[in-house]
Amino acid sequence: MVDGVFAFAMTLLVVNVTLPEGFAPETSAELANALLGLKDTFLSYVITFVVLGGFWIWRVKGDELSTASGALVWAVLVHLFFVTLMPFSMVVIAQYSFAPAIWIYSGNMIFLALTAAGIALVVARDSDRQLLPSDIAGYALLAATAILSIMIAAFSPDYAMLAYLLNLASPLFTGRRSSK
Repeated sequence: MVDGVFAFAMTLLVVNVTLPEGFAPETSAELANALLGLKDTFLSYVITFVVLGGFWIWRVKGDELSTASGALVWAVLVHLFFVTLMPFSMVVIAQYSFAPAIWIYSGNMIFLALTAAGIALVVARDSDRQLLPSDIAGYALLAATAILSIMIAAFSPDYAMLAYLLNLASPLFTGRRSSK
């Protein structure tokens, strides 16, 4: 239950990272400049997330995660940071059909994939088992589709999000099949 409170608070922090109401950029450059203008707000978000994360780590080290390695706890926290950025990146992509919106969303997806793969690596190391390519294939596919989305955005931002549909093929790469 306490973990849920931390997660909720950390996710709510990103709600304050917003572009001005009524902002209607005419070009990619205007959107990019407005996003760069959020750097102070974003820095405050990062600092507050790290402080809350530190409190969470301190609390869980005596609780249910006391058997988890420090590397795993930190890997999960870094991954959760990018999870909490999803609402912001989704709102930006939904409101603005410019390449910088794709960069924000796709960059977030790339970091989600990398941190999830990092967690898989740490779990494999901590459990003294070999990491199989199928353990991270889905994350590699997500990162690849995010990169493809960025490339498509250079030519046609309106179609860039379609690259993510390739993730529907993930079971083919991971060896996992949906259960009925």
